Amino acid sequence: MNKIDVLNTLEKNLLNNFQHDMSLSTMPYADIARDLGVGEDKIISTLTELQNRGYISRIGPVFTANRIGVSTLAAMAIPDDELECVARIISTFPEVNHNYEREHHYNLWFVVTACSEEHLDIVLHEIEQHAEHPLMSLPMLEDYFIDLGFKLPWA
Repeated sequence: MNKIDVLNTLEKNLLNNFQHDMSLSTMPYADIARDLGVGEDKIISTLTELQNRGYISRIGPVFTANRIGVSTLAAMAIPDDELECVARIISTFPEVNHNYEREHHYNLWFVVTACSEEHLDIVLHEIEQHAEHPLMSLPMLEDYFIDLGFKLPWA
């Protein structure tokens, strides 16, 4: 059975219909619930279940880089036997948006966002201290837009 086949209509609508242009609201899940004709609790529990099943990793806004605060792409060269542990350490920092493995000498990459350059420098230093490995900071020089939405097979 295809993994997509186990999704119900509500799950498919949540995954597809709210990738862009969510309302800026104090009650965004209530807004989604109203649009889909279900209760807010159902939306929250369904999103939680989709996250638990690995369909989504996070729900939140994506801001244009360096419009709110400052950010950098960072990379680390981590021995394979330490990679998972160091990735978990990095993920504990609230300033880290995501991290991922790459097939390269610098095999662990992540984005760090902070309210100021000073705070960003502190966080990068703390990551190095906790991970016990140096990092390379790669601040953005030129801005490119990448649409993070996906065409889903049932859409």
